[in-house]
Amino acid sequence: MSKSKSYAAKLVKATKVYGKGDTQVKALNGVSVGFEEGHFTAIMGPSGSGKSTLLQCIAGLDDLSSGKAYIGDTVLGDLSDKDLTILRRKCVGFIFQAFNLIPTLTAGENINLPLSIAGEKPDGEWRDRVVNVLGLADREKHTPSELSGGQQQRVAAARALASKPRIIFADEPSGNLDSKSGNELLAFLRQSVDEFGQSIVMVTHDAHAASYADRIIFLDDGRVVDEMTKPTVSKILDKLKKLGS
Repeated sequence: MSKSKSYAAKLVKATKVYGKGDTQVKALNGVSVGFEEGHFTAIMGPSGSGKSTLLQCIAGLDDLSSGKAYIGDTVLGDLSDKDLTILRRKCVGFIFQAFNLIPTLTAGENINLPLSIAGEKPDGEWRDRVVNVLGLADREKHTPSELSGGQQQRVAAARALASKPRIIFADEPSGNLDSKSGNELLAFLRQSVDEFGQSIVMVTHDAHAASYADRIIFLDDGRVVDEMTKPTVSKILDKLKKLGS
């Protein structure tokens, strides 16, 4: 990792072990990788390669067995549970495959929820910009059941962006969407990097989704085995074939 680059998040010699003895699994095996500010990075690899574990550890949702995980310059392992919760609330946004919206709240209330829990008010100008870019301005008073799957996922994306997080972690964010809605969401994530300067780390198995990224990190057996910049679908598929062979 270059010292001249500014990283929104990084792992240093990160290892994550599950189980003991004969059942022990090393999900991450000495991974060192940085995620630059203002960049869109995709993480790919075969099933069981450690993609989701990496995302959970770098996002502070799971502890490393050894090594360090950073958000900005903060070492997550040095924080108390309370301070880690505050850091995630202030600095991190999440977009999951499941939308995780509260069914009894309107779209607008769902967007505001993390800030409401923190007792804070959104930056009105920023929030309006996010809502307008996502095409949700006329949907804010609708409950999730009154929205399409694509609209619900855009609400989840707006919720992740509303607090101006330092970094957004996305786990298969277009996995439950039809191709049109998925493309709209991915295009917005790309736009949020280009126009808002957002930093995004996305786990995906889909070459089309990964082609929206600036850079792809390839994992296999808990290790970073390769990376790619300026990805195209054909280049990604060729690389995945080699990993699978």
